[in-house]
Amino acid sequence: MRRRGRAFGLWGTFLALLAFTAWPTTPRAVEEAPPVYGYEVVRVYPHDPEAFTQGLVYEGGFLYESTGLHGRSSLRKVELETGRVVKIHNLPPEFFGEGLTIWGDRLIQLTWRERTGFVYEKETFRLLRTFTYATEGWGLTHDGRWLIRSDGTATLYFLDPEAFREVKRLLVHDRGRPVWFLNELEYVRGEIYANVWQTECLVRLSPQTGRVLGWVDLSGLLGPEDHARPVDVLNGIAYDATRDRLFVTGKLWPKLFEIRLRRKAGSSGRECSLPPLMEKEGARHAAHRLVDRERDGDHLRARF
Repeated sequence: MRRRGRAFGLWGTFLALLAFTAWPTTPRAVEEAPPVYGYEVVRVYPHDPEAFTQGLVYEGGFLYESTGLHGRSSLRKVELETGRVVKIHNLPPEFFGEGLTIWGDRLIQLTWRERTGFVYEKETFRLLRTFTYATEGWGLTHDGRWLIRSDGTATLYFLDPEAFREVKRLLVHDRGRPVWFLNELEYVRGEIYANVWQTECLVRLSPQTGRVLGWVDLSGLLGPEDHARPVDVLNGIAYDATRDRLFVTGKLWPKLFEIRLRRKAGSSGRECSLPPLMEKEGARHAAHRLVDRERDGDHLRARF
């Protein structure tokens, strides 16, 4: 109960900051709300309930997974059908594993506050090189030309996949308002899908304009039987382009789901829309720090 009360207090203060600073004082042109999608579960696969999933990609019958928490972070190759970990590389304890993508014959993995990226040989997990970046590392994907990185804000960073220098930035917005807390990323049929941290929602967005093309409501994926042991938030998107299959899971979830999206009729978008970004820079940073205090796993250490 103490943890729940603390979390409620932090979020209550965060929402109060939003209410005080976020709402515009001048009218905006009304834009049509993006569609909201539900889902159909196609198939359920086993998933390691001790994997704090931060990055997920699919290739050739296997999932490649980056897991987080200091002292528990890893890079894994996982057999999709069985959930069996066939290869694992444990990160040094000072690193908190984050987003992951495949680039050719390499795996590229981010870390959180360490702001260090690792490049591995895909077949052997041999470390080839490291690189750094200027903000926190959250999610990672690519569009075939650039790497695309998130850092928990509404901004996506496009990187040269060889030099890892930033080439451009993209602000993600829904009807003119930035969408914060973009986390794990996946490039799907010309769109970017992103987990929105601390929600049961994905956002579908244009990699050219940053405009939200749709929201995906994934509430209810886990049943009561899946909560026999602690689970954390929805996080992890992988796409099989060959067979057009979409996979999702979460941190410490015992299952991975293959899903098919179904557009909801008559949805207003309120199911997944987030509060707008603060207009005042000081309040923005204060609110971000407040939420960051509860970020990914600090309150989970006692579980292990």
